[in-house]
This record gives sequence, structure tokens and C-alpha cells, in this order.
Amino acid sequence: MTHTYNITGMTCTGCQAKVQSLLSNIPHVTKVDIDLANNKADITMDAHVPTANLQAALADYPKYSLSEAQHHQPVQQAFTDEEEDERSFVETYKPVLLIFGYVGVVAILIASSSGNFNWMLAMRAFMGGFFLVFSFFKMLNIQAFADSYSMYDIIAKKFRAWGFIYVFIELGLGIAYVINFNPLVTNIIILVVMSVSIIGVLQSVFNKRKIQCACLGAVFNLPMSTVTIIEDALMIAMSAVMLIAML
Repeated sequence: MTHTYNITGMTCTGCQAKVQSLLSNIPHVTKVDIDLANNKADITMDAHVPTANLQAALADYPKYSLSEAQHHQPVQQAFTDEEEDERSFVETYKPVLLIFGYVGVVAILIASSSGNFNWMLAMRAFMGGFFLVFSFFKMLNIQAFADSYSMYDIIAKKFRAWGFIYVFIELGLGIAYVINFNPLVTNIIILVVMSVSIIGVLQSVFNKRKIQCACLGAVFNLPMSTVTIIEDALMIAMSAVMLIAML
């Protein structure tokens, strides 16, 4: 069963992630979909959960207020979902596409600067730019990123501080690629970190959870999707290729 509630006090995606996390931990709650723009939440449960229990979960955060909303008809919800699905790919992922485009062009220019195109240099430049740019957006609001990341990452779920640590790992890896610091160690770290990271992404996408992707922190409200899988898989593949080339 799914019920709709009004939730006030959420001002950013960090608030959204916090409320989603608090409500998701309530017994019998199986799914929480929050519409930040309209201050509403669709909560799915396998057994009835009193509204008072939901409100109690938010009691430690007085700025959030939950109340019952008029139930919308399934047909209307289906229409809303259909409208959301019709939003173009480019419109949804424009920030990510622009970043990949900019970083990709710079990597190609760097790899071609000597006259002969160097694939290894291109990959190193791309990965350096990728991690520096993505860590920058996370740095703008580390708290909000950590809240969002803890919604799906398998380590951050149990050890929330990992979300804060992860930002600086990305920054360090970006710098390591730029200065070509110990390529063997750098690529091994990438392979391990991104392989662990992609597990939570795969679980969320395959379970069709409607949550925010934290790849660009809390600056852009990007949905978790196969695009996130491709991002992580690309980093894993590049690091693996560079490792094989060094062995």
C-alpha cells in the first residue's frame, strides 16, 4: 500500500535525502519517494504504519513537519510518472553531458599536443579532469552529498563518514592523475573504490528506487539511472586498461 503525505521544511536535496533516510528506516516502510518541489512524499509500506509513527521519526528534526495529504488517484499518478519519463535524456542529464564533453575535449587536446595521439595520456587526462570536477561539485555542499550518498552506497549506509571521506579521495585521485603520481597505486585505488561504489548504484537502479544521484553532489537534482552505472563502469574500465598496459 502507498500513501501520500505533505512534508514541509525541506529546502534542498540534502533535506530530501535526510527525510528519505529517516522515513525509510521505519519498520514496514519499503519505499519512500519524495517530491521536493511539491513538498510531498509517497510512502509504500507492507503493513499499515500510523501517521504518528512517521511523525515520530522526524521528531529530532523539528523543522520537518509531516501530515496526511489527500490521496491522489492511481490514474493521476501513472500520468505523472509518464510525464516524468517523457522528459528528454538531454534535458535530464545536461550537466553530466556538458562535463563529459568539456573534459573529453580537453583530454583529446592534451593527448594530441605532441603531434601523435597518445591514448594512455588521453585516459589519464580525462580521469584527472573527471575526478577534479566531480569532487568540486561535491565540495560545494559536503553535508548534503553525504546525506544523499548514504541513501544508496553500501559503505556510507553503515558508516556515514564515508561520504565525507569519499569527496577527498576523489580530489586526491584527480590530483594524482594530473601529476601522474604512482600510476600503479592510483589505478588500483580507482579500481577498488569505483567497484565498491557501483554495487550500491546497481542495487538502486535494478530495484527502481527513485532517488537522487549524488555524483554531482546536491547542486543538480539528477535521478539515479543507468547513466550513473555508465559513469562508474567507465572509470573502472579505464583504470583496468591502464593497469593492464603497465603490467
